[in-house]
Amino acid sequence: MSAEPLLACTACPRLASHLAGVRRRYPGYYTRPVLPFGAAPARLLIVGLAPGLHGANRSGRPFTGDHAGILLYATLHRYGFADQSQSRAADDGLRLIDCRITNAVKCLPPQNKPLPAEVRACNRHLAAEIAALEPVIVLALGKVAHEAVLMALGERLCAHRFAHGARHRLSALTLFDSYHCSRYNTQTRRLTPEAFAAVFAAIRDELDGR
Repeated sequence: MSAEPLLACTACPRLASHLAGVRRRYPGYYTRPVLPFGAAPARLLIVGLAPGLHGANRSGRPFTGDHAGILLYATLHRYGFADQSQSRAADDGLRLIDCRITNAVKCLPPQNKPLPAEVRACNRHLAAEIAALEPVIVLALGKVAHEAVLMALGERLCAHRFAHGARHRLSALTLFDSYHCSRYNTQTRRLTPEAFAAVFAAIRDELDGR
């Protein structure tokens, strides 16, 4: 799919205004809608919440340059979905293998909290990504991403409740859930490296037919 409609999107006035303010404060930052990153085709699509201020909003690549990416990319490498264990910058040569990463909301939201209307407005981009990629598995990082995936697929939210480690058999694919690998979740031990790895182990087993 073409990147132009997403990069030109100004459907959410609050987000567009916020990005303009951030661009003035950090003129060297990427500060635009963040495009998906990774292989295409790919059997695994990972959906996060939104770009982080000093992460994807700065680097232009999902989960790159902030704390949330540390555990994610180390785990991707451990399970064969990345050729490096760290994601330092958009030009670091990192390659994803059979995996692609995107966000439910493509633009940086204030306080990293998109409004429900903004999630809905951005959902057409996520729906187009899923339709074009046709993944076998989608991993949702957090409840917002979980509900955004269901919305993009036209599934009923009440029929598939978010829970860490949950697996949902949908008509088009399998949806796995994990707590988001944010600094808050990892530092409070709501999400441990072991619990995160267990989700990827289950995904790898399913993709490998075990």
